[in-house]
Amino acid sequence: MPVVQELAGLAGIRATIPPFKSYQRTFKRTAASSPKFPVSRRSEQLRVRHFPYATAAEWCDWRWQMRNRIRTLETLEKIIRISDEERTAISRRTGSLPFAITPYYLGLIDPDDPNQPLRRTMIPVMDEYLRTPGEAEDPLGEDRDSPVPCIVHRYPDRVLFLVANTCASNCRYCTRSRIVENPDANSIFFQSQWEQAIAYITEHPEVRDVLLSGGDPLTLSDEKLEWLLSRLRRIPHVEFLRIGTKAPVVMPQRITPALTRMLKRYHPLWMSIHFTHPDELTEETREACARLADAGIPLGSQTVLLAGINDNVEVMKRLMHGLLMARVKPYYLYQCDPIVGSAHFRTPVRKGLEIIKGLRGHTSGYAVPNYVIDAPQGGGKIPLLPDYMVGWDGDDVVLKNYQDLYFRYPDQSEPGR
Repeated sequence: MPVVQELAGLAGIRATIPPFKSYQRTFKRTAASSPKFPVSRRSEQLRVRHFPYATAAEWCDWRWQMRNRIRTLETLEKIIRISDEERTAISRRTGSLPFAITPYYLGLIDPDDPNQPLRRTMIPVMDEYLRTPGEAEDPLGEDRDSPVPCIVHRYPDRVLFLVANTCASNCRYCTRSRIVENPDANSIFFQSQWEQAIAYITEHPEVRDVLLSGGDPLTLSDEKLEWLLSRLRRIPHVEFLRIGTKAPVVMPQRITPALTRMLKRYHPLWMSIHFTHPDELTEETREACARLADAGIPLGSQTVLLAGINDNVEVMKRLMHGLLMARVKPYYLYQCDPIVGSAHFRTPVRKGLEIIKGLRGHTSGYAVPNYVIDAPQGGGKIPLLPDYMVGWDGDDVVLKNYQDLYFRYPDQSEPGR
């Protein structure tokens, strides 16, 4: 749903929710009120050439980036050279997960090479319309574990709170492609549904951890996001909050001083950021991460393993090292979920194990994420590791290290094995 429509829809019910008004005076809406955001040479060249009507201040305003997302084939063709396959795929797209990309992130895409990794993650191709066995619209069974709108309650002590169905840029392998900008799903993201979700969390004292996701929570205004955080923070048994987002990567201008000041009021608060490739670690994204880290927000990365994009030990190592330099802890490496039309993105599981083996012991342990499969039909995240434990030999555990050398560890706690 376009941002303007979202704001208009929420305005209609704002009168029934007084806390919103109290936040409106807190935040300055002009880019001029914020410290200058860095602009890389590549971004500046794109702005001058293709968005000459935009001032430097507007380019650094996340609201301008959202309003000016590239969403049509006609606009895209003015900026990059579209292949025939991309043209057909974009023209054919209807329903949820339409093509959408911020001007900033489009500047990271090669205008001439359809096989460039970042380009493949954002611009549709015809493989997206092929359905293979095992794929599903909701492969993780989230709808089945949704007791009230916006809530997925799968694990005993934590819930997923879906607060938006809009992203700044739409990844073509999105697990929730069924709801991202789906007109039929718009109604579950109004504040009346947020109230139901908050009531559910309040009534379940076992819930200690709430993850805000979507869509992307950082497409909401500061006011709406603070309203949500403040309501959740009032619940005594909610110990800490998390936000899942890709905004610092595709729209780093979103991380304003006003946002970080607000987020600091709701500690302990953690943030998981979706990174895909080392080319995303730009000057702008590093600045966004620095602002969040300086606000005391622990940052973790979530990366989806994608064929021909990041399924390479050296590419993954560059990404993980770059994340650590940006003060982001590599957290999860996900096997690509089997959403409909994702076969061209999915790698064999052995590729993921190969990458973990190529990282473990060969670089800092902080740079090694947990490789997981989010099991279909609600099985949850299942970690996978190469076979480092060979087995038992008498009272010894036989182990294999990263160099394929064998070692014994005395396991006297279980004699006679």
